[in-house]
Amino acid sequence: MTQQKEDRRIAPVGFVIAAGLLVLAAFVAKDAVGMGAVSSYAGIGPSAASWAVAAGLGLLAAGTLVSTLRGEVPTPEPSDRAAVLTIVAGIAAMIATISAGGGFIPAMALLFGLTARGFGRRALATDLGIGVVLGLIVYLGFTKLLALSLPQGPIERLF
Repeated sequence: MTQQKEDRRIAPVGFVIAAGLLVLAAFVAKDAVGMGAVSSYAGIGPSAASWAVAAGLGLLAAGTLVSTLRGEVPTPEPSDRAAVLTIVAGIAAMIATISAGGGFIPAMALLFGLTARGFGRRALATDLGIGVVLGLIVYLGFTKLLALSLPQGPIERLF
């Protein structure tokens, strides 16, 4: 019994994670308040998704706090720094591509290809092709079906 109780110590990292989630929920809720109370015929306005995200983050914070108090915070596994850096490079490439006017589809292709590479896949050319197809589907879905605008580049101007 002593060994089990000793293994279930309260880890301070759980409190930090719970606090971070709660702060993030507060920022999202503050943003939702600033969106105004415009609603559609169904009574759901543009802030509904933000409120749902804020509520979800608040629930995650509460669950993390309960798990921490019970001593159930898992021990983190060692991370693969090269994989993490490859995924971060994908995010940076996406931001740089959009900032340079390259457009949404090439940016998503780079993000998908480098993220797949970070997860251990070695077929970069194939993954870039898959990223182009997925980016095109998402782009057409958002711009044609939902009538929302996404960053345009040379490829997007063809549609």
